[in-house]
Amino acid sequence: MIAHTRPSAHFILEKYVIKRILALSALAVSTVTAAPASAQQTILNTSYDIARELFTAINPKFQADWKAKSGQDLNIEQSFAGSSRQAQAILQGLKADLVTFNQITDVDTLAQRGLIKKDWQKAFPNNSSPYYSTIAFLVRKGNPKQIKTWDDLTRDDVKLVFPNPKTSGNARYSYLGAWLYANEKFGGDDAKNRAFVGKLLKNVESFPTGGRGATVAFAQNNQGDALLTFESEVNNIAASDEFKALGLEVVVPPVSVLAEFPVAVVDRVADEKGTRKVAEAYLNYLYTPEIQKLLASFYYRVHDKAVVQETAKQFPAIKLINPQDVLGAWDDISKTHFASGGVLDQLLAQGR
Repeated sequence: MIAHTRPSAHFILEKYVIKRILALSALAVSTVTAAPASAQQTILNTSYDIARELFTAINPKFQADWKAKSGQDLNIEQSFAGSSRQAQAILQGLKADLVTFNQITDVDTLAQRGLIKKDWQKAFPNNSSPYYSTIAFLVRKGNPKQIKTWDDLTRDDVKLVFPNPKTSGNARYSYLGAWLYANEKFGGDDAKNRAFVGKLLKNVESFPTGGRGATVAFAQNNQGDALLTFESEVNNIAASDEFKALGLEVVVPPVSVLAEFPVAVVDRVADEKGTRKVAEAYLNYLYTPEIQKLLASFYYRVHDKAVVQETAKQFPAIKLINPQDVLGAWDDISKTHFASGGVLDQLLAQGR
């Protein structure tokens, strides 16, 4: 049984969370404050909900690099929440200099409203995606339900945890991973795709609004037999000091979805604040060999050829399907599947 939030409560919660992001973003700050504030520039990086540890590691390295190259101290503020909520917060006034999201459509939303250039994917290498991932499964010690593929997630004896695709980027990829697997299995039969994904959604025991809530539901509250999230995240949860005693195991299915992690300068804000140079330098820094290696240590798949070769053993071979190759442009995918009344809403309604 999926735990749904009534529309009115969801609307209230959404507004509340966005207000909290706007009001408290400066509280989640990674800073080096050796010089007076007047001598520093400050940039705000808005990122997805499960990126805390990653950017806690990256930010001090960039601050040192920027200091060495420019002679300037830099203050980096961080805001973390579901990628779509971050985009909404920026639209409502959050002064983010740059975004490091896990969903291309959320950057497109900002581009459509004029905050980011429409050709933002040309600004940095690899379509402005310095790293990528896929959807994998985290299961209980010993994998008692013998979960190995997407098919196993539709069995009657298996219960799932993953965030709400309406509010979470990684949950949209979980949904798309199931859809693309079904599409390949059933030769593009839309009715069979819908039946497969509908059964999977019906097996969701907990449907939190973000990735962090899903981790808590699965690992702390013992809900579900499998947690669906990014490959990077399932590995980091399993190896974390907080949860490694549970003996949780990672399952990477042989076929899954390509999940690109887009980055962009928020042009309107960066130009207004005079932070474009440092914001661009920050995002280019993510492509350096040092940070590509650091990203791989967090189980993100990267593009640097030397790092790919060096870390090949930690990433299982997998067939990654690009959603755009099968379902069309992201704008079309969003309208068809995730818009109000779209396929996702239809399948959820059927499963109630």
